[in-house]
Amino acid sequence: MTARLPLFPLGTVLFPGLVLPLHLFEERYRLLMRDLLKTPEPRRFGVVAIELGHEVGAGAARRLAAVGCTAELRTVRPHADGRFDVVTVGTARFRLKEVDRSGPYPVGEVEHLGEEVGAGAEAAAAGAARLFRVYRERLLSVGAEVEEPSEPPVDPVRLSYLIAAAAVLDPGEEQLLLEAEDAASRLRLEQDLLEREIRLLEVLPSVPAGRFLSGAVHPN
Repeated sequence: MTARLPLFPLGTVLFPGLVLPLHLFEERYRLLMRDLLKTPEPRRFGVVAIELGHEVGAGAARRLAAVGCTAELRTVRPHADGRFDVVTVGTARFRLKEVDRSGPYPVGEVEHLGEEVGAGAEAAAAGAARLFRVYRERLLSVGAEVEEPSEPPVDPVRLSYLIAAAAVLDPGEEQLLLEAEDAASRLRLEQDLLEREIRLLEVLPSVPAGRFLSGAVHPN
């Protein structure tokens, strides 16, 4: 079964559990926010990564990724000039079936995706959690200001999204993680990516800033 969902194309990937603050200044997204505020809670829209095009201006977001994530509004701060500062949290994935661009902002026909654990998830979770701890230690060793560690979740689905959201990866790799068919597959891919990043951190003097460093991962 599909549903219609307002879309917010971005040059980044949103994962379930990730806190996403947004500054809305384009008129179409101001209108999206005004429309959302007329609806009962929970108020949600879809965040989809841009594969071709830009976030703003002519020709923006000409091609979107196949899978996105629903963002739920948590706080909204309107400005006198019509802009909005909002804080959202990623909640659930969806597959984008069609995009309706006839209105002031894009609206997607989406199919909501379930969260399967997958075969071998327990072993994959243990391996990924171990590598994640090593990755964090390597970040600290190159002088990165990393948030205080917390006990990683036991649930493989939550762990897979925590690692995906916190690690410093390129958007294409993040999209592959979002599209993984189940948590076990995502965790195994994360093991490969973390092993690569750990090797790089052993030879590089610094690391680019990312969400891992900013504490932007929501525990839920």
